[in-house]
Amino acid sequence: MKQTLFLLSILILVSCSNPTHSAEFMEAVQGNYLFNSDESIGISFKENRLQIRWRGKTNVDYLKVNDSTYYIQEMDERLIFKRQPTVYIQLAPKKAHKGKEYRFEKMEVGTKTPHEHLLNNDFDKALAGYLAIQQKDSLDNTIDEWTLNKLAYKMVRKHRLKQAIALFKINTQLYPQSSNVFDSLGDGYWQLKDTAQAIKNYKKALAINPENRSARRFMKHHKFNSMQ
Repeated sequence: MKQTLFLLSILILVSCSNPTHSAEFMEAVQGNYLFNSDESIGISFKENRLQIRWRGKTNVDYLKVNDSTYYIQEMDERLIFKRQPTVYIQLAPKKAHKGKEYRFEKMEVGTKTPHEHLLNNDFDKALAGYLAIQQKDSLDNTIDEWTLNKLAYKMVRKHRLKQAIALFKINTQLYPQSSNVFDSLGDGYWQLKDTAQAIKNYKKALAINPENRSARRFMKHHKFNSMQ
């Protein structure tokens, strides 16, 4: 009920607000903002109207609350543009935040997240970025072994095999003692039809953990000797 009333109040505010923006506002806020260590929010304008890029969507739906505040239903958050003392985006306080303040700093022009470097096929820069995140905070959720593995398999399903293999490789750099990441890299090479590299990485997975069932199953099914 409260959510419904909140949305209705926003709709009333939207109906009374101007959907366009001043030249000063557009020049100040357009750009990318660091949402987390590996994601950004992109702000741009088309025909004087705000465009929001987030998590693969180039034009996220929003409701304009006032000249600096926008409700993003997909996030269930209100973004507030701040321009003092620097330009940043702040989330409007709400009970679910439990008193924590969320603030997304504007990135320097040309700066990219590791994931964005990966999508641009700048694999060395992507690796350097992920290693920097790990060095700063080894428990950062954006570099979680399983999170990166899941993202790489998603790329495999989309037939972006070179990017998938690059991310599988990055995972082996981040977690060199994990049998699972080498098993996954083997999967990637097998999808690429690079049998030699696939076998090499399945063997590496088994060297770390001889009980890795996925790697053992692959070697047995294809009649490869894991000890060769």
